[in-house]
Amino acid sequence: MSKIAVMSENLANKIAAGEVIEKCSSIVKELVENSIDAHASNITINLIKGGLSKIEVIDDGEGMDKTDAKLAFQRHATSKIHRDEDLFFINTMGFRGEALPSIASVSEVLLTTSDGQDSTEIHIKGGKLLSEQSGPLRVGTSITVTNLFYNTPARLKYLKSENTETYNSVNLVQKLALAHPQIKFTLTNNNHLILKTTGSNNLLKTIHEIYGLNISNKMLEFKASSNDFDIYGYICKPEILKSNKNDLNTFVNDRIVKNIELNRAINDAYYTYKPEGKYPVVILKINTDPTLVDVNIHPTKQDIKLSKIDDLYNLIYETIKNTLYNNLLIPNALKDQSVNIIKDNVLAEIVEKMAQTETKESVQTELDFKIEEENKEVTSEVIPNKSMKSLMLYPVGLALGTYIIAENDEGIYLIDQHAAQERINYERYMKALREKSLSITSLLIPITLELTASDYLIIKEKLPILQEIGIEMEEFGINTYLVKTHPTWLKTGYEEESIRKIIDLLISGLNNFDPAKFNEKIAITLACKMSIKANYHISHEEQEELLNELVLCDNPYNCPHGRPTIIKFSIYDLERMFKRVMN
Repeated sequence: MSKIAVMSENLANKIAAGEVIEKCSSIVKELVENSIDAHASNITINLIKGGLSKIEVIDDGEGMDKTDAKLAFQRHATSKIHRDEDLFFINTMGFRGEALPSIASVSEVLLTTSDGQDSTEIHIKGGKLLSEQSGPLRVGTSITVTNLFYNTPARLKYLKSENTETYNSVNLVQKLALAHPQIKFTLTNNNHLILKTTGSNNLLKTIHEIYGLNISNKMLEFKASSNDFDIYGYICKPEILKSNKNDLNTFVNDRIVKNIELNRAINDAYYTYKPEGKYPVVILKINTDPTLVDVNIHPTKQDIKLSKIDDLYNLIYETIKNTLYNNLLIPNALKDQSVNIIKDNVLAEIVEKMAQTETKESVQTELDFKIEEENKEVTSEVIPNKSMKSLMLYPVGLALGTYIIAENDEGIYLIDQHAAQERINYERYMKALREKSLSITSLLIPITLELTASDYLIIKEKLPILQEIGIEMEEFGINTYLVKTHPTWLKTGYEEESIRKIIDLLISGLNNFDPAKFNEKIAITLACKMSIKANYHISHEEQEELLNELVLCDNPYNCPHGRPTIIKFSIYDLERMFKRVMN
């Protein structure tokens, strides 16, 4: 007897549902993307219990006639592609024709759609058509999904709590709104408004509507092009950082994507502008020829492959790095930083948004006007870049033996003397390590280094690496080396300590040795160890010299570990604190 049989259409759809539908937000994603493909300008998502009880998506898109409405629930039925060649020119969010039949096979679906001439209402449960009749002639489509996974209990038990499912959908719709600022999105849960955008086609205004004024006011616009890619978007100043990568929003041809190389380009561009383990808020939009993008490698279509990824990496890296370099990034000391903390309690975040809805609406007109005015200023004229090199800072004292107090016409500044000198030393060391011509000092009295037997053997193999940076050593007895030369940039009086630290770095980074990263670690380690410590009083002349050197750095705002070097108290903030101004 034959063991192989063709699966039924319903069983195949259930299996496909396991790949396409992982959680409630997966359904929201598929339905909303269909609305986007239908050229909707207004999309409403209504959830009950985070989607566990009900998911409803309403749009004002093109709608469907009766024939297409029924055909849409057949597997691989799609209006997006018709020929094999179309797979290389995908410009729509969906194209496989799997979403609707997969959803209908594991839930109860009510579809109401109209193209303005024809109207259809279809009721399907578990993949079976229950009823078909005429519906209202409102142009657009409404889909309601209930009883999710009622016939696949193994999948049902893996759904999360209402709070988690709500958070996932909110997070998804936020990203879709950023990808499509021209579309008005409304999201409710249990009849409470969670998210609303105006569809203004103004990306900065959409950022404000999602993140609020504290973050939208600290965003920097960027734009660049190459032969194959156009990139545009906003990055946050380093004072706004999050504890995870969720706010690294990357879009390729308006599709939400998760790509390691794109995230790496962003993270590398912020290197030394932020601490390790912290991530910026970024909205990066990439437009390119569809033939350079393969979105057909995963059912969710979020994992993609990009051709010429090295060229794109360089374009993103250089653009973001230059944007940070050409802007003044001194944080204001009195701004509330609580918005930067990732809330652990998802329900608290959602409730807070609900509570703020009325307040936001009451000041919406004023805030919208401000965002629009700022956008006009950006687009109507070229604003000259303003960096810290234009600042004149005058030291007036030292607080707690750690913080230099400086002033200018704009306010008062506090500078962490250790972090500031650490940045100065780091850039000095990096410049010296990049130079091709070595400047070395020959020692009249060699430095004797005694190592353990294992370290001695490792260094014996790595002597050429040390010689490349100007440290020449020779064997001298048992487990001992003599240092004959060292680079001139080692701090006087700390030569032996510095060389030992370099050797320790070489030994610890033995596996997967990378010369560039090795030099970077040398610069960071020595910059930290050779800088002024806290609680060490320096003279007024030393303060002046430190500030003059700091403003000339490529990144004067952060130490190599990402900690801030300087913060500002504006004159307005000071006068408000002392009630000289009352608004």
